[in-house]
Amino acid sequence: MTSIVSSSDRRLTETDIPARLERLPWAGFHRLVVAALGITWILDGLEVTLAGSVAGALRASPALAFSDVDVGLAGSAYLLGAVTGAIFFGWLTDRLGRKKLFFITIAIYLLATALTGLSWSRTSFFLFRFLTGAGIGGEYSAINSAIQELVPARYRGFTDLVINGSFWLGAALGALVAVALLNPALIDPELGWRLAFFSGAGLGCVVFFMRMWIPESPRWLVIHGRAAEAKAVVEQIERQFIDSGIELAPVGDEARMKLRARDHTPLAEAFRALFVTYRSRTCVGLVLMAAQACFFNAIFFTYALVLTKFYQVRSDHVGWYILPFAIGNFLGPVVLGRLFDTVGRRAMIALTYAMSGLLLLGWGVLFERDMLTAITQTLGWMTVFFFASPAACAAYLTVSETFPIEIRALAIALFYAFATAIGGVAAPFIFGKLIESGSRSILFEGYVSVAFLMLAASLVAAFFAVPAERKSLEEVAAPLSMDR
Repeated sequence: MTSIVSSSDRRLTETDIPARLERLPWAGFHRLVVAALGITWILDGLEVTLAGSVAGALRASPALAFSDVDVGLAGSAYLLGAVTGAIFFGWLTDRLGRKKLFFITIAIYLLATALTGLSWSRTSFFLFRFLTGAGIGGEYSAINSAIQELVPARYRGFTDLVINGSFWLGAALGALVAVALLNPALIDPELGWRLAFFSGAGLGCVVFFMRMWIPESPRWLVIHGRAAEAKAVVEQIERQFIDSGIELAPVGDEARMKLRARDHTPLAEAFRALFVTYRSRTCVGLVLMAAQACFFNAIFFTYALVLTKFYQVRSDHVGWYILPFAIGNFLGPVVLGRLFDTVGRRAMIALTYAMSGLLLLGWGVLFERDMLTAITQTLGWMTVFFFASPAACAAYLTVSETFPIEIRALAIALFYAFATAIGGVAAPFIFGKLIESGSRSILFEGYVSVAFLMLAASLVAAFFAVPAERKSLEEVAAPLSMDR
């Protein structure tokens, strides 16, 4: 039940909507949310993998004629676009709502990735990769916010990790697409790499229509003074459960809270919450996000170059090595994800970050001493990223669940943008230069640096991460609009 509690202050609302959403059992509605919104990470994984897998074809392209450095710059352009898109669309998501923005951002992605396949020069390719990244960056804010606000607390950790981990299903799909379209025996490589990017646009069209059945976040609606709409959305959701024979427990009066509706949250108040009220949480989020961004982007964006440069793997065969690498990354969140809800956030975040750094150091030594083949190198990365993948997913979980709903999308955007700018935009370019040197020792020094970043982040998580497991979003961070 949602009601206005004061005739003198028409913006003060008493609501039980968060409690009604939290009491829902896992059912078809939540699976639809996961499928329609979580597929964003599949698109991101597809894009990133295609960019790496087509590196050889881009170098051989008569229109583009990329160098190794250009391949790194293309990755940086994509990430720079993601930073820009995350900040701009994250701000809009908190003002205009989750649903509007996850339609706008998917439309931008669709158009930009299709245009990438039509690129006629290096400049046009970089521009379209920037715009593709902007669409995906905006998706992170809108989608993470919506998922957090629609999934009950007892499932939130596992669900969030698996959804974020589905990036690697996209990576696996990208690897298969690359194998099929970059085989010169089947198709001209100059046409193949272009068709590869069109495949992303095709998948995006399916996603666009799936999202028509996802409602606006009732939590966002009630805070923005649209209590009647919020109530109608929740009743529609509950009706799906009742019609399927599920009996819903009643919500007591003690679960109700008073919220003061607002049109928007001033940026001054948002930054005060981030850097004063929740200063410790902000520091933890920045450390976790920056470390994982540097770790992933340094290694994954340039993996195709490592295979072709140090192991003489043919560019049209790179996908066969990325495929098992991607599967290992997805298995990590699936196997370890439930432990984040049972053992707890703090212990599992610290463990996964520490194991990622230690395993990278071990396999890095073997690489530096030339004791690996392309196959054993891939097996090594599979073990490293079995832990690194849930660690990175947990970083996104942390920054999306530990701040008030009024600034959730903006917080996700700022953390993502800062971390990507620090650890992501520069990393592919720097590691591209390290690989271009042809020196295993120099590249190993790069691996050591990102491994120590993960170990440092592990210590931060062990002491300061928020134990948010099995707590509602309002328990973890009270809304700024709550009437106290």
